Amino acid sequence: MIKKILLAVAVALPMFAAAQAPKFGVINTQSVMEALPDSKQVEEQILAASKKYEDEFAKLQEEMNKAVQEFQGLGADTPETIKQRRQQEIQDLYQKSEQFRQTATQDLQRQHEQLMAPVVQKVTNAINSVGKEQGMTFIFEQAMPLYVGTDVVDITPLVKTSLGLK
Repeated sequence: MIKKILLAVAVALPMFAAAQAPKFGVINTQSVMEALPDSKQVEEQILAASKKYEDEFAKLQEEMNKAVQEFQGLGADTPETIKQRRQQEIQDLYQKSEQFRQTATQDLQRQHEQLMAPVVQKVTNAINSVGKEQGMTFIFEQAMPLYVGTDVVDITPLVKTSLGLK
């Protein structure tokens, strides 16, 4: 009787272990993000904003170049106080343009993060949904796998399908 119970447990144990084995998935989120029309719209908006900043920066550069040319055009008979004031104006314009460039860069980064947040959330929700549907234990980014076994599932196509992408 004990032998029959042990035999039944020995036969059933591998089946339970196989049923409880963790499932791993990998995904290439970059390809999913690039395929989304929402991402393309965000990039277009950021490019438009960037163009506006570049135009404004060009105006500042033009103003600074004009001030430099005027300074270089001053004659030798120009009083030193006027030369110093013009030099200070040039330095102020340079600092103003550098401050503008830093502010513009920070603003573009902030805009990009804000505009991409809903897109990232959409992809995250799709990954979570596919992970639950497929009974995944873990899903890893596919960017730098050192080894991928045969039991690891690439869920990138499933996530794209979930998002309505080809």
